[in-house]
Order: sequence, then structure tokens, then C-alpha cells
Amino acid sequence: MGQDNIPDEHLPYFLYICDPYQRQNDRQIMILLAEIQGFLTSLDIWDVCFILMLAIFLGIEVISNVPAILHTPLMSGANAIHGVVIVGSIIVMGHTDPDNYFALILGFLAVVLGTLNVVGGFVVTNRMLQMFKKKK
Repeated sequence: MGQDNIPDEHLPYFLYICDPYQRQNDRQIMILLAEIQGFLTSLDIWDVCFILMLAIFLGIEVISNVPAILHTPLMSGANAIHGVVIVGSIIVMGHTDPDNYFALILGFLAVVLGTLNVVGGFVVTNRMLQMFKKKK
């Protein structure tokens, strides 16, 4: 057994070839991630709703304090990052029962709308970058 009551066989192989200080840091990170996972699985629906409401208010506060000149670049970049939605919806559709048409249609809509969001983000970003190029 290693330090902090985590058996060494539960640690990834690469921790054994690292120096001891790096192994200790990685062990602490793994302990922190395990604690976060334990905390998140212990939440009930009201806790999740409360966290969601706090995130909404925090997002509104942050976005409302962004200067107008920075709003478009930040939003276009955020839209481009939303490719995670596409990947997630494809994974969920792959695990869905083939007879569940409702879930398949929702997954297809998520892929289409996520693709539109990503493409729109790249188009807006490209147009903004074109504005800053010198004309010949």
C-alpha cells in the first residue's frame, strides 16, 4: 500500500517510472479527483439545481461585464469550442437502443445544431480576422 491509503496497483503505470516527487504530486492529484468524484455522486437533484442557478447568475454577471469590443471574439471562440457537443451526442447516439427513435432524433438534432454552432463560430472568427488584415 502506498501513501494516503491508495494501493499502488490502482495507480497508472507511468507513475512508477517518474521521479518520486512527480509520483507524489500525481498521487495527490488522483486523490483530489477521487474526492471530487465522490462529492459529485453524493449530490441530489436540489444540489444540482442550486449549482446550475449559481452558474447561470455567474455567467450573466461575467458576460455583462465584458466590453462590447471583446464580446464577439469571445462568443465566436466559445461557439467553435462547442464541438464537444457534437462528440458527446455522437457517443450517446451510439449507445442508444436502435428502437428508441425519439432518442435517435434528439441525438441527430444535437449533431446538426452543434455543427451549425461550430461552423458559425469559425465563420465569425474568420470574418473578424479578415478585418485586421492589411489590404493590398
